[in-house]
Amino acid sequence: MTTTREIAQQMTTFGKGILAADESIGTMSARLEAAGVTPTAQSRRDYRELLVAAADLADGVSGIIFCDETLHQTFADGTPFPEACRARGILPGIKVDTGAKPCPGLPGETITEGLDGLAGRLAAYAEVGAAFAKWRAVFTITDTTPTRGAIVANANALARYAAACQVAGLVPIVEPEVLMAGSHTIDRCAEVTAAVHETVREHLALLNVDLAGIVLKPNMVTEGEDNAQTCAPAEVAAATVEVLNRWPADLAGVAFLSGGQPPQRATANLAAMQSHHTPWPLTFSFGRALVSPALTAWRGDEDRVRDGQAALSEHVSANAAAVRMRGQLQPV
Repeated sequence: MTTTREIAQQMTTFGKGILAADESIGTMSARLEAAGVTPTAQSRRDYRELLVAAADLADGVSGIIFCDETLHQTFADGTPFPEACRARGILPGIKVDTGAKPCPGLPGETITEGLDGLAGRLAAYAEVGAAFAKWRAVFTITDTTPTRGAIVANANALARYAAACQVAGLVPIVEPEVLMAGSHTIDRCAEVTAAVHETVREHLALLNVDLAGIVLKPNMVTEGEDNAQTCAPAEVAAATVEVLNRWPADLAGVAFLSGGQPPQRATANLAAMQSHHTPWPLTFSFGRALVSPALTAWRGDEDRVRDGQAALSEHVSANAAAVRMRGQLQPV
């Protein structure tokens, strides 16, 4: 039987990242509609098939995260999505949280839900072929948030999810995202991200989660999106790695989220990370930065499927090339 450690190693294979195609039905429908595509279960399926079927996707992608709807759909030829992924050398994954909801007692802050019945759902996902799962906790920076209560509550949920995944034989992607929303400085982002990560580590340890069998999916440490000054890739890389280097060496790997950064900026920041020494790989698990160009090129036109796939391949290749720079750059 393949262990979670072995699966995590496959997920963080050198030169490859993880594609996030796990938008909820509501979010995906809104993006389709904005692109001029009628949002239906069929159009959502068509779009996800376009992504998975892109030629040579496995050259730069080790796994794809889906939502529940897609994991239970089939290709046009009847092949289930998990089977189609594995046939292409790509591991299928599943988003298992049910979203961030207002946190009682903490006005303006959220708690990610989805723990009820999680063990049974994980077993069912493993049965249909999922190899890993994902759970996202979100934190907003203001002058007074995130509070200690929000950090602890979400860290505990992340740890409970991660422990349940490993019991079910699935690798948990642990995603504590400090949002770019706001006008905060990069130093403030580093401060908050460090505090969140410290608490997440504490709760993972309390539940005996094996770090060698998880993939961490953090935000990059950047200034807020409303800050007038855009930090250079070298500054983002230095601040991010300084926070990450507090994680133990046995962590399987780090796969950054793009967090709404423009595709080119996310790639440039990722490339800058590769000159820093870390005991684990620094790769990508991008969503919008990879799939938005594909959606824009496709626009629901079956005659433009190859255009959509070409756009996806271009951005996947750019990010795979960025992480392959590791070891070739002068270490910082």
